[in-house]
Amino acid sequence: RTYIKDPLRVSARFTCSPADKTRMLTYGKFGIAALAAIGGADAFMAGTPVLSANKGLRSSATRHQLRMVSEPLQRVSGKSSMDTAVLDRYMKLEQGDKVQAEYVWIDANMRARSKCRTLTAKKAGGPVEEYPKWTYDGSSTGQAPGDDSEVIIVPRAKYPDPFRGGKNVLILCDTYEPDGTPLPTNSRAPAVEKFEKDTKSIPWYGLEQEYTLFNLDGITPLGWPVGGYPGPQGPYYCAAGADRSFGRAVSDAHYKACIYAGLEISGTNAEVMPGQWEYQIGPSIGIAAADELTMSRYLLDRVCEDLGVIANIEPKPIKGPEWNGAGMHINFSTEGTRAEGGLELIKAMCEELGKKHDEHIAAYGEGNEDRLTGACETASMDTFSYGIADRGCSIRIPRDTAAAGCGYLEDRRPASNVDPYVATSLIFETTSAAKAGAVEDSKFAKVKAEKK
Repeated sequence: RTYIKDPLRVSARFTCSPADKTRMLTYGKFGIAALAAIGGADAFMAGTPVLSANKGLRSSATRHQLRMVSEPLQRVSGKSSMDTAVLDRYMKLEQGDKVQAEYVWIDANMRARSKCRTLTAKKAGGPVEEYPKWTYDGSSTGQAPGDDSEVIIVPRAKYPDPFRGGKNVLILCDTYEPDGTPLPTNSRAPAVEKFEKDTKSIPWYGLEQEYTLFNLDGITPLGWPVGGYPGPQGPYYCAAGADRSFGRAVSDAHYKACIYAGLEISGTNAEVMPGQWEYQIGPSIGIAAADELTMSRYLLDRVCEDLGVIANIEPKPIKGPEWNGAGMHINFSTEGTRAEGGLELIKAMCEELGKKHDEHIAAYGEGNEDRLTGACETASMDTFSYGIADRGCSIRIPRDTAAAGCGYLEDRRPASNVDPYVATSLIFETTSAAKAGAVEDSKFAKVKAEKK
């Protein structure tokens, strides 16, 4: 007989033969932990019902044990199978020198997918470049055909895992064909190329991610009456109170998860529409900004999974001019704009962004036309404008930047579902053509260029 450590009692052990081990997993369905709870493998096998010749049951098993054998766990135990108090018993178990590494990547619909593998603590403690590559079934994520479905994921950044804790890690990956070609859905690879063309500008980003919380029906925003509407906007922005702040638990839990993971999260707040929130990632440099925003979205989905709600990042989840949309404003600066006299370069950057307004709008997220209407603190997508402290412009130059003569600009056009790799690298590429002093002061107050 073989001795097996009992994961629930930790110090206790129960015995089973090799044959019993196979039968235990075959019959149990609910696994070794449940077997331990009812007295171990021997007790379980002694009480397992056996069909007699006349198809009757002869067993000393209780009716409850019989149901647990014959039905999936969730049918007989209900919510308790997902009770975090039960989960905590397992999460506290020692792992020895083993580390759980959750590999995270982006699918064809820009949603995060992940799966976990075991690494030694020595391997996990090394640089991310030394982490092993892995594969997944791309036909199940919309990224490969069924007859050639293997996709390679390459580790690019690692973060402490706020869900498992300890030495466990989250690994952000991008996706490749077996021959090393980036997948068409891999927007990170071309973004890296753009940033590597200019290593002296040192771009800083602050990314303001807005999202709307929905109940599990996917239709009703958190705090809204089912089939109806709440009171008009006004009292919800940065508010406190059970009648106007809906989903603070999600925001707070996500905030702590981001801090634990080492992300540069700089703040959070309730937004204008009830059930809508925002958090800010940054300042982060270059490709790290998009990496951290991508991981923060994954953390948000995991937090919402635990709390039983949905995080929606559509730019206009509730249609109508009376309800604000959701964006991802991008704050941007370079060595030149942060230096004394950088305001002149910022003005020139705004001019360059205006020249490529259509290109940027096309890259700034699906459904953005419902949001960029000129109402609800947005500029119309049909025009380009910039100005000081004007939230109705395409590009806002903060008042303190104008006063200091240097600082940053805010691109208010990107939608909440924008690809952060595409947006950040495109802004960097477009503004790289800007030259300080190229803009007359008379044009600076507010510039509008009608869409051709």
